[in-house]
Amino acid sequence: MNLFILTGAGVSAESGLGVFRGPGAALWKRYDPMQLATPEAFARDPALVHAFYNARRRNLLAASPNAAHAALARLEAGLVQRGGGLTLVTQNIDDLHERAGSTRVIHMHGELLKARCASCGAVSDRRDDLSPHSRCGCAGALRPHVVWFGETPLFMDEIHAALGAADLFVAIGTSGAVYPAAGFVREARARGLRCCELTLEASDNAAEFDDRRYGRASEIVPSWVEEILAR
Repeated sequence: MNLFILTGAGVSAESGLGVFRGPGAALWKRYDPMQLATPEAFARDPALVHAFYNARRRNLLAASPNAAHAALARLEAGLVQRGGGLTLVTQNIDDLHERAGSTRVIHMHGELLKARCASCGAVSDRRDDLSPHSRCGCAGALRPHVVWFGETPLFMDEIHAALGAADLFVAIGTSGAVYPAAGFVREARARGLRCCELTLEASDNAAEFDDRRYGRASEIVPSWVEEILAR
C-alpha cells in the first residue's frame, strides 16, 4: 500500500506551535499576513518580517514532536517493511515530522530552519536569528525559506507524481482553506482514491472525504495508524 498524507498546522498544535488559521488565537487573527508574509512586506520592512519569523523559529526550537508525529513515523516504517510506502506532504514549515523519524517529507511551503538568498537562491540551514544584515556568501540578503502569499508552493511536480502513485489519500490537521493543497483531495477523488480526513473539527472541504474523524491529533492519528498497520 502506498499512502499520500497531507498534514497541516493541526498536527503540530499540540507541540505548542501556533496555527495560522482556525479558532482561538490563530496567528493570522493576531497579525496581518500582508505585513509579514509577502515579498512586498519583506521589501518594505525586512526587520519586522525577520522579527516575526525569528520568534516562530525560537518557538520551534523549543518544541518537541507529539504522538501524532511519532505515529506517522511508525506508519512509514511499517509500510516500508511490507513493501509499500508513504509520501508525507506538509504545509507546515516546522521540522517535527523529521525529528519524529519520518524520512520522506515534502515541505511544500518551505522550512523555517532554513534561509534563502534573495539574490542567488541558495538555501542554507539557519537556526539563529536573521536580520536585514544577514548575508549569503554571494553578499545577497537572506530571507526566511518559506513560501509567502503570492508565491508558488515548492515541489509541485513531485507532489502530483506521488499523488498519482497513491492508493489512499489522507489529510491530517488541515483547514481545507489553503490552495493548492486544499485541492489535492479533489484530485485524489478524480483518480478514484478513497479519502480520509483526521482533524480537530470539520475542514472547509470536509464533504470531499469518504472517512472523517475528529478530535485531538495526538489521539486520533495514533488510533488510525494502528488500524492501518493491523490490516
